[in-house]
Amino acid sequence: MHELNWGLPVIAYLFLAGVGAGAVTVSGSVLLRKGGFGASRFAVARCGALIGPLPVMLGTFLIVFELGQPFRALNLFKLINLSPMSIGSWLLGVFIVLSLLYALTYLPPSAGPGDRLSPIRRGLAWVCVPFGIGVALYTGVMLGAMPARPFWNSPILAALFVLSALSSGVACIILLGVFFRRKSSDPTIRADYENSSYMLVTSDAMLLGGELLVVFLFLMFGHLTIGDVRYAMAAILPGGQLAGMFWGLVVLIGLLIPFFIELFQVVPKLIYGREFRTVVALEVAVPIAILIGGFALRYVIVIAGQITAPSAL
Repeated sequence: MHELNWGLPVIAYLFLAGVGAGAVTVSGSVLLRKGGFGASRFAVARCGALIGPLPVMLGTFLIVFELGQPFRALNLFKLINLSPMSIGSWLLGVFIVLSLLYALTYLPPSAGPGDRLSPIRRGLAWVCVPFGIGVALYTGVMLGAMPARPFWNSPILAALFVLSALSSGVACIILLGVFFRRKSSDPTIRADYENSSYMLVTSDAMLLGGELLVVFLFLMFGHLTIGDVRYAMAAILPGGQLAGMFWGLVVLIGLLIPFFIELFQVVPKLIYGREFRTVVALEVAVPIAILIGGFALRYVIVIAGQITAPSAL
């Protein structure tokens, strides 16, 4: 019987921090990008900016109280060193402050491209993008820094978490866009909705393709590595304890199905120049599938790392 020291609060933290960091990173990238999104670019960036801070703060709340003595977590801010926990604590703290400030620039009713807050908003976007990537990267580095858990000792894990976070962030923006951008009273936003949706779906398809490649590399690294790491990877291979969840929820529902649906949507415009049209059912179903896969990915990795101790022990 394996003792699971890290359960749902830690898994939820890894997922929520990734979603929030991904949404803010996508928002900042959209805002700073020149051209392509037209009149609705600002609405896309606003959606991501307003989504981002909340999941990160909720995830941080969960991980702090998982420690059992939440006020002791403040000790991590009393000194700065190169330990993963110290770096991660400061990274999260700074990102939460920056993302909140960034989100506030979108709240005034007069907020829009070229308004008086535009220079501040763009400056915060330049800072939030690298910090968002850093938070997403840290969630993988935190696990990889534990040599006693061979399943987590892969240099590819951090890249997998970053791509998953960015894809989850895009998924949240697409999903909430159905309820906010699609129903916007601004005619310029409604008119350009299809263009911005095409760019979001195309970006997400590229992220999912990259994530599939990284999953393949993750599996190959485990297969080609001898000793404890290869032994630990058996947990997600056919016949393993978590194989059904990994191949069913993570790979099939969370990656393959959304990837091919989004390819089917964007290829006609990308290759043949045909008009892109969104489908509400897909705008809801595909992001939900991606978010389910993102949560399942963290669940599988966290649990697999704890049920597969070094084979020599």
